[in-house]
Amino acid sequence: MANLKEIRNRISSVSSTMQITSAMKMVSAAKLKRAQDAITAMRPYSDKLTELLQSLSASMEGNSGSRFAEEREVKKVLVVAISSNRGLAGAFNSNIVKESKNIQQAVYPGKEVHFLTVGKKANDILKKSAKIVSNDNAVYDDLTFENVEVIAEQVMDLFVNGQYDKVELVYNSFRNAATQIVTREQFLPIVPLKEQFENIEAPSVDYIFEPSKEEIVKQLIPKALKTQFFKAVRDSVASEHGARMTAMHKATDNATELRDQLKLTYNKARQAAITNEILEIVGGAEALNN
Repeated sequence: MANLKEIRNRISSVSSTMQITSAMKMVSAAKLKRAQDAITAMRPYSDKLTELLQSLSASMEGNSGSRFAEEREVKKVLVVAISSNRGLAGAFNSNIVKESKNIQQAVYPGKEVHFLTVGKKANDILKKSAKIVSNDNAVYDDLTFENVEVIAEQVMDLFVNGQYDKVELVYNSFRNAATQIVTREQFLPIVPLKEQFENIEAPSVDYIFEPSKEEIVKQLIPKALKTQFFKAVRDSVASEHGARMTAMHKATDNATELRDQLKLTYNKARQAAITNEILEIVGGAEALNN
């Protein structure tokens, strides 16, 4: 059995760790509330934009002619892996890396697959075995639509210029604090609008369009793509804080349980030491009497 000093040191160390994990849990809970409010506030705009595109495409013949909808033979694929800059969030980042590698090895075997990473963690792992086109870490320092728009435009330009034939997004979709779903989403080329909404009843509102429907769609599609990209990053941020809060909650519970076990062990060891001292004193007294 370890001596009392060693047990006291372990109790002190575990208690300090428990204070840190508890503080990180509270910080993540506060950040989660803001991130959750942000993604919730964004959804009505995204849904309305989708509804408008649906309405415009319902009566259009054929493809809208958008350069972002061009179907090409898939030879080069760009995977946008959205992770975080920090760890201590359970399997949040490792799931993104695992899904990204699965896309490279199982979904597009024999194809040339490159990565664009948003977040430090995915970049640190993927760069060891794959080609990283670009890595954007600073976007989390000031997460605004304008900053994310720059990354989205870079990805859109790579597709339009023919450098890649398909672009996939991989990110954690936020459901609640305990549930984050790894999501793989085709970013480019976009699904033709009529196919995308073929199972949805089109609104019966009669709009007057100025300029033409085709021109409006061409202007709205880039906006919709940037909104889609920003929504993925927002989802990932909310998922990160939820995952970290859950991980730190479990870590705090485990540290509390370990501390209690160490205290019990310490009390038993202390009791045994006191009993031994009493036995030695009694034995010494008996020896003197004899």
